[in-house]
Amino acid sequence: MIAASIRRPSATAITWFKRVGLIAALLPLAQLAYGAFTGGLGANPIEAITRATGEWTLILLLVTLTVTPLRKLTGLNWLLRLRRMLGLSAFFYACLHFTTYVWLDQFFDLASIVKDIAKRPFVTAGFAAFLLLIPLALTSTDAMVRRLGGKSWLALHRLAYVATAIGVVHYWWLVKADIREPLFYAIVLGVLLAARLLNRRSAAGARP
Repeated sequence: MIAASIRRPSATAITWFKRVGLIAALLPLAQLAYGAFTGGLGANPIEAITRATGEWTLILLLVTLTVTPLRKLTGLNWLLRLRRMLGLSAFFYACLHFTTYVWLDQFFDLASIVKDIAKRPFVTAGFAAFLLLIPLALTSTDAMVRRLGGKSWLALHRLAYVATAIGVVHYWWLVKADIREPLFYAIVLGVLLAARLLNRRSAAGARP
């Protein structure tokens, strides 16, 4: 009975999974807000907010990309119904990360922002990753899937891998010396890409 409910949960159960996932995704934001109100973000709160929102963008992107291989591995097809919520949560943190940079770091100084993007490679990479996420968020609805068609939509959303890879590079170039965290994210992304390639080869080999 339990195994069957896990493999084929009801619509109500899936709704609760989504709610729990959304609450979990918002917990880091709540922690940041608490730290901001209590002075717990350290000597440089802007840097703390920038670092946290950037890291959670990467974490949620990687969790989103894990859904498909995990579904194939476990046979739990309903996991795909959580992917949109996870992807939009990642984009939400990306928007917070970008807003922190534009507002709190650069004070909406457009000339300074353009100069910074052109001058510092890690800012250039971060800006490129953010731009790639925008069309993915805009086309995340069922209506856009129907409008674009399944194959075109899937092709477009493979940009999530590109955006995540550029995000890892952005983080790697930012930290410079202590690369342990971006290296971990790079390894996880590499495993996910390898799983995707193996699955495609397996599917191609199974065709008559």
